[in-house]
Amino acid sequence: MDNKTNEEKPKHQSKLVALDSLSLGISIVVAVFIGFAIGYGLKQWTGYTWTLWLGLSWGLAAAGLNIYRAYKRAQKEYEGLENDPRYAHRAKYGDKSNDDDD
Repeated sequence: MDNKTNEEKPKHQSKLVALDSLSLGISIVVAVFIGFAIGYGLKQWTGYTWTLWLGLSWGLAAAGLNIYRAYKRAQKEYEGLENDPRYAHRAKYGDKSNDDDD
């Protein structure tokens, strides 16, 4: 008998989530590097220094876009937690476990 009432999750889902978070840091560095490389190539091709800064700004903008997309993805994942009964008390009253006011 197959019990398919629960949604099946991949066996290594927690590892995939950790790798996805790691890839954000790598993608930021790569985006800035590629932007710098494009800017440097444009500077060598045209002779104008401002094209280097243009390429670097493109890389920084791409890195910012990667951060924004990761934030939106994480926000979507954690939207369901506010209705979860395990976290209802913390959502209503806040987390007081780390307060040192005593």
